[in-house]
Amino acid sequence: MIVTLTPNPSFDRTIELAGPLARGEVQRALAAHGEPGGKGVNICRALAASGIASLAILPGDPDDPVLLALANHGVPHVGLPIDAPLRSNVAITEPDGTTTKVNEPGPALSLQRQRALIDLVLEQSVGASWLVLAGSVPPGVPDDFYAQIIREVRARLGSRAPKVAVDSSGGPLAAAALAHPDLLKPNGEELAELSGLFDGDTLEADTDLVVDAARILIAGGVGAVLATLGSKGAVLVTANGSWLATTPPMRAVSTVGAGDSALAGYLLQSNLGASAVDCLRQAAAHGAAAASLPGSTVPALHQTNPRAVTVTDLAPESVPRPVLATHPKEDDQ
Repeated sequence: MIVTLTPNPSFDRTIELAGPLARGEVQRALAAHGEPGGKGVNICRALAASGIASLAILPGDPDDPVLLALANHGVPHVGLPIDAPLRSNVAITEPDGTTTKVNEPGPALSLQRQRALIDLVLEQSVGASWLVLAGSVPPGVPDDFYAQIIREVRARLGSRAPKVAVDSSGGPLAAAALAHPDLLKPNGEELAELSGLFDGDTLEADTDLVVDAARILIAGGVGAVLATLGSKGAVLVTANGSWLATTPPMRAVSTVGAGDSALAGYLLQSNLGASAVDCLRQAAAHGAAAASLPGSTVPALHQTNPRAVTVTDLAPESVPRPVLATHPKEDDQ
């Protein structure tokens, strides 16, 4: 079982344009899509689509559009009633894949409801293999919210505590890194900010810098870093090695949720006991598949192509070389 917490979920609307976005002008959309959203919600949607046991934890009333949509999608979830509507986010996609997002702040959570949400996570994490803390935190929630959950889960559950992955940004991500999660999933800009040594554009242009930045975090106690770099692929760094995964060139339809799908692919393979390399391979395959789909649609395992992913060993003591796949044949997945 993989459990996710999304403290600031949303109903995500994606609008597809026929041409470039023109500020101040009236444009007609080619299509529009609406999905329950938020990083942890998207991860659970992708896992559920592949038949992987998962549970999405989120604030929200039973009749909120986000929770109703999760029920309609058949995604297992537990909501904490908050007597307030959840936010709506809008993404505008252009034909070349450029995506413009407008995210609402979301409803504030009182101290009492923050405590109730933490207690719900503690209750549902018993027996889980992974706990994923994902997305922004809503108004009223401190930056160390995820760090507090990591410490409480480990203190309360001890050896029964699940592995913890964090996918956030800014203060919540920085604070969570100090609590030593098993996995961090930043993008290039977030990784640059965390390391404090590079700007995002410089880091994404040089995989050696990505590895250097990730190693700073690992030296500080983070278990592994999965850095998603958009069309440039993804880099995984652990205490035992570092690897780059790339996919063949493709036309991106929508990048909304691609990073969330990449993390879902990684967790899916990890849950099956796969190697670090094959977890990375599936992460890249899931991310690429998500980018090829409209709106915030998430791919199922059968819609991904891990065989098309090239994984290169970035170990400094060796010449970079392709790593052969060891994952099951597609017919066996």
